[in-house]
Amino acid sequence: MTLQQQIAAVLRGLTFDGEKGLLVRTLHPGTLRTLHPESAGGSPEGVVLIELPAAAVQSVTTDPLSAETLDHLARALRRQAGGGVPQLVEVSAVGDFAIGRSIDELDRIAGSGRAGSGSQADAAARKDSAAAQQSSFAGKLAVVTGGAQGFGAEIARMLCAVGATVVVADLNADGAATAAQELNARSGRRAALSCAVDVSDEASVEAMMSTISAEVGGIDLFVSNAGVLKAGSVTTLPLKDFEFVTQVNYTGFFLCTKHAAPLMALQWRAARAIAEDHAGYFSDIIQINSKSGLEGSNKNAAYAGAKFGGIGLVQSFAKELVSDGIKVNAICPGNFFEGPLWSDPDRGLFTQYLKAGKVPGATSIDDVKRHYEQQVPMGRGCRGEDVVRAILYAVEQKYETGQAIPVTGGQVMLS
Repeated sequence: MTLQQQIAAVLRGLTFDGEKGLLVRTLHPGTLRTLHPESAGGSPEGVVLIELPAAAVQSVTTDPLSAETLDHLARALRRQAGGGVPQLVEVSAVGDFAIGRSIDELDRIAGSGRAGSGSQADAAARKDSAAAQQSSFAGKLAVVTGGAQGFGAEIARMLCAVGATVVVADLNADGAATAAQELNARSGRRAALSCAVDVSDEASVEAMMSTISAEVGGIDLFVSNAGVLKAGSVTTLPLKDFEFVTQVNYTGFFLCTKHAAPLMALQWRAARAIAEDHAGYFSDIIQINSKSGLEGSNKNAAYAGAKFGGIGLVQSFAKELVSDGIKVNAICPGNFFEGPLWSDPDRGLFTQYLKAGKVPGATSIDDVKRHYEQQVPMGRGCRGEDVVRAILYAVEQKYETGQAIPVTGGQVMLS
């Protein structure tokens, strides 16, 4: 992480109330000085200026922020903000930062360069629905990969509905932007941002984290949902298809965790610097796995193998990252028959499975669909709301990590 990214995460952690922090936006270098030319030689009115030791700035080029530097930031912020939370912070030799309760508020602060109570329009933008206000998710920052369609779109929509701010990340940049716009219109606030990402490409994942850090300062919940599927017999499946599925579903989860975890851990360290009881706060990484990660899948080995491997990563990451205040769990949904993964007429699984001969005797897509519906004791496919309920459960549990939670209508059960 760059120094700016680390400072943004620390500033966010220093605003924590025990469950979540405020949003932090990194402003363009010199923004506050440009907006306040009258303050040359001093700190602009309403802006907290933090002098960072030169040695700390130099060391961060190769090392993470030290405990001493983090403590220095915490003490300086508390002292100069008078115990409150400033809306504008200038960190010497690093940059300018805006702190707010919502994206709308950040827009106002960043646009004017002035702290203040805000207009009635700002207050309206901060007012969520009654359900969102009562939710423990209100104000949390969530990232959903593969968030432009299918389960991902449903997850993003329902997280916004309970008051979260959501980054919709997807390989389809236009689709992600459209999804974010629709969420904002539905929510009556800027509840969502969009970001392009190829989870199988490390540089792309790093760029996504840079965007998230610059726009909102951190992450409370990272939902690793992006996934692909190529069905086929082990005797005929092309190697390129096997590698493609593995790269997205398995390696993609590894890369996202690799680059999200340091940001989340730094928030937690900062939160602990201001209050030891904030050690009870956890951020969450959740992989959207599959029932195919719990039992083998005929003529679907690439997908099932990657999902089985994903649960191994979940358990291993959970043991390692708990010391950084991060819980890691997997949700294992049943078949999402209504989504494009299954129902797309050209590339959907019903079409793929029919062509692959996976269902003996099936001569139509309806035959294939009926076959799979009959295997579910509860008589239907999994839906987006089923998955989101499981996500909410996993996040709200303070003593549960490394789990693979089946949401399958009874089709696959833990023993």
